[in-house]
Amino acid sequence: EEIQKTLIDHAVDKEVGVRYGEGFGKRPDILTYPREIIELALKGMSSLHVSEERWLNPLALSSEMSKAELEALRSGWDLVLDIDCAIFEYSTICADLVIKFLRYCGVKDFGCKFSGNKGWHIGIPFEAFPAQVGEKLTKDLFPEAPKKIALFITEKIKDELARRILDFENNDLGLIKQRTGVEEEIIQYTKDIEGTENPILLVEKFLEIDTVLISSRHLYRMPYSLHEKSGLVSLPIDPNKLMEFEKRMADPSLVLVPLFKFLDRDVVGESARDLLAQALDFEVKGEEAEEKQYQHVEITSAIQQVCFPPCIKKILLGMQDGKKRGMFCLMNFLGKIGWTKDEINTFLREWNVTNPDPLREVYIRGQMNSFVVGGKLPPNCNNEAYYTGLEVCEPDSLCGKIRNPVNYSILRWRRMENQSDKKKE
Repeated sequence: EEIQKTLIDHAVDKEVGVRYGEGFGKRPDILTYPREIIELALKGMSSLHVSEERWLNPLALSSEMSKAELEALRSGWDLVLDIDCAIFEYSTICADLVIKFLRYCGVKDFGCKFSGNKGWHIGIPFEAFPAQVGEKLTKDLFPEAPKKIALFITEKIKDELARRILDFENNDLGLIKQRTGVEEEIIQYTKDIEGTENPILLVEKFLEIDTVLISSRHLYRMPYSLHEKSGLVSLPIDPNKLMEFEKRMADPSLVLVPLFKFLDRDVVGESARDLLAQALDFEVKGEEAEEKQYQHVEITSAIQQVCFPPCIKKILLGMQDGKKRGMFCLMNFLGKIGWTKDEINTFLREWNVTNPDPLREVYIRGQMNSFVVGGKLPPNCNNEAYYTGLEVCEPDSLCGKIRNPVNYSILRWRRMENQSDKKKE
């Protein structure tokens, strides 16, 4: 009964997704009474999920809603960072560093929970953020603000994370590569002021703080719900004891009563104000340089598929797994090479039909509602979570000269334009 009450409390103002094995039940849905959880379990429910966003009336949500309508219905959002890596020990080290960094930024109100399988969720309740930033209501800064916070934290802890993982494996780079299964190089050498070369572990090749899934109406696994693959509890724990955690502690037979809250709304003020302000002002150096390089190019017409890089062409063949990440790459890629929003919308739906198990219409509609043409570059080529992780990275001779799929297409397009001009002459 205590677990049931905790689930109901956590679902207040949130959209609920009920999972039955491989698929979800109807959406939108809510949870109001403990008895509902028993009834769902009797119907074969395997786990419960809730939205990061909080709504005035979750049942009023519709896939037909525009971005403005969603913002009018949204009452707030909780920051939920998903730390995921195939190696659980590496995920735990990362989660520990995130917690330390949050404290360094003055954040007092946060919780952490074991995801139930290989990672961790770190959460900050909406009440810990200021109600307004400048002239913009914080509730309307979704998903931009959560994404910027995730990128800000990732950039700030990456060097220490690399050092901690190396220490954990006694500086055995071969073992790290073997355990993670990464085919490409995960070490980069830099010279210090004395000219000595020092190895740097490229953690982003095999571990990430998930930002793609911080999107409208995205769901995360509820605390004290089970994980289908492992059978373990998604267990909230004391952040101070994270490094002492062992997976056996999440055995359902051992979890009798809830000991910790994942998102405690009894906050001590706007302790996440500085974190939000710093993240909104922060730009990742690599992205900033890439953006400046892109801005110098004037695209006079939409670049067509003949100029697409191998990775994008392979995504277009259809995907069994990773379709959401694939769509994220496609929409931002097309938005940067001259395609209009209507063209991208039509193209994505035609692509989705090629997938063995197509994405749901509601997901595509939600992504397109918040999508801004030309807003962001797609992920860089060295981001392990995308092209390599999706198994679509098949570089040709031009790939070695670029950092981002957009630059590949621009180079190909420029060459074709130059050849056309020469033929005319």
